[in-house]
Amino acid sequence: MKKAKKVNFFCCMLVYIGKITHNKYAKYDKEIQGCHKEPRTFYQIDNKSTLSEKELLDLIRFAVEYVPSAFNSQTTRVVLLTGEAHQKLWNIVKNTLRKRISAEAFAKTEQKIDGSFSCGYGTILYFEDMSVVHALQEQFPTYKDNFPVWAEQADAMHQFVIWTMLEDAGMGASLQHYNPLVDDEVRAAWNLPLHWKLIAQMPFGVPVTRPGSKEVMPLDERVFAFND
Repeated sequence: MKKAKKVNFFCCMLVYIGKITHNKYAKYDKEIQGCHKEPRTFYQIDNKSTLSEKELLDLIRFAVEYVPSAFNSQTTRVVLLTGEAHQKLWNIVKNTLRKRISAEAFAKTEQKIDGSFSCGYGTILYFEDMSVVHALQEQFPTYKDNFPVWAEQADAMHQFVIWTMLEDAGMGASLQHYNPLVDDEVRAAWNLPLHWKLIAQMPFGVPVTRPGSKEVMPLDERVFAFND
């Protein structure tokens, strides 16, 4: 028996969705058919992109339109930063951290930011619209405590799908979390609503080197199945 080809489920799902919606995003079929890579963290990236600005935005819009959310709440908000805006973000991060940590610690942090994040082509910001979350909490008080959790689960799905599509397009990315330290300045810099809660930052670009192997826990300790 031939070994089954490893195919990324999300890529196949997106291709399928694209086809049943009259090929609204048909141009992505070739890019995401037969996907076989898993998202990895790329810290060595360059200030280049395999996609145009329009293609990057279309990719993000594609994911945002079709990734599901609990109660169809659609709470995730995504912002694409490139060029000067990308650099502006990481300057905000550095300026914020410079005030909060020692000079010695900041020197190491600055080196990490410059060598792994700001050196990339762009950054994708992921937010959750808390006004929608709060409205759902009032509408369905029985599930009040769950809506913030479900919102972040939906946000994570957006991150995974976009991350996968970026890698399948020949780029590398990582996921960073300098929130909530930089939330206020980020919202102010691009005039974003105060009720948008920053969840993650995803710097991306063309990989300079591929990441090494990673340790994986035994799957028998993480996956279980029962039939009675």
